[in-house]
Amino acid sequence: MEHLLITPFLANAFQFAMEKATFEGKLTIGALALVSMLSWTVILGKARQLYVATRMSKRFYGAYRSVRDPMELFNNNREFNGAPAYEIYHTGAEELAYHLKNNPVEVRRTAVSISKNPVPGAETDVFARSVSTKISNASFESVKVSLERAVSAQAISLEKGMIILTTAVAGGPFLGLLGTVWGVMETFSGIAIKQAASLQAMAPGVAGALIATVVGLFVAIPAMFAYNYMVTMIRNITQELDNFVTELATSIEHAYVDNRPVSEEIADALKKMREEQKLEPLAARA
Repeated sequence: MEHLLITPFLANAFQFAMEKATFEGKLTIGALALVSMLSWTVILGKARQLYVATRMSKRFYGAYRSVRDPMELFNNNREFNGAPAYEIYHTGAEELAYHLKNNPVEVRRTAVSISKNPVPGAETDVFARSVSTKISNASFESVKVSLERAVSAQAISLEKGMIILTTAVAGGPFLGLLGTVWGVMETFSGIAIKQAASLQAMAPGVAGALIATVVGLFVAIPAMFAYNYMVTMIRNITQELDNFVTELATSIEHAYVDNRPVSEEIADALKKMREEQKLEPLAARA
């Protein structure tokens, strides 16, 4: 029992197999060690990225859905760094702010209310005119394109490095098997040359060959579990981003897009043209 506590589990077998491994086997194990380091770098970095993305996205969604104006977070300079949804929102808000500034559409509305006059039995109609700045449908298409482009960029960022995990999962066992087959081939070739087919002659070479397969599995198994878990998380985050883009585009359309009938837009444009023509003679006299 004391011997088991002092010596790590399978340490003697691993050490013996490494000592008996051929040069080709050690070369294969070195390649597998490199793949393992790359895969663990991706696993740790991606785990941190997904953790931050999930935590900050919850904060951003809560803040966004607590306000009615889709531009309020942008106007107040609220930041949620690390949240993919915030990056998409910021891109769309910047595009919307640009069109509101450079390609505005002034929508004039007239509201009618009835107020009671102090004189008994008399009522007066009160007309209230308001002007709101919106964007055209063409500008809104530009905003939607920027949102779609931002979603694609965030999806690529989330999936970045996953190819290394798939390579470790698919290539690790095969690379280890290559080292094992190569080592077994060397072992049997040596036995045939020496013409000494005994267990004592075969065991060290076979043990040294099998260590490559063991290392290949050690590389592939953690990468497989990490890949399956992370790819599920990425799929969930991406689905949430698609839903959020639809929600954001709908909110922007309701609040900032000029959806008046074409006839009303033409009438408003003609009215504005007439006002400009009336102002031109006055400007010339001045």
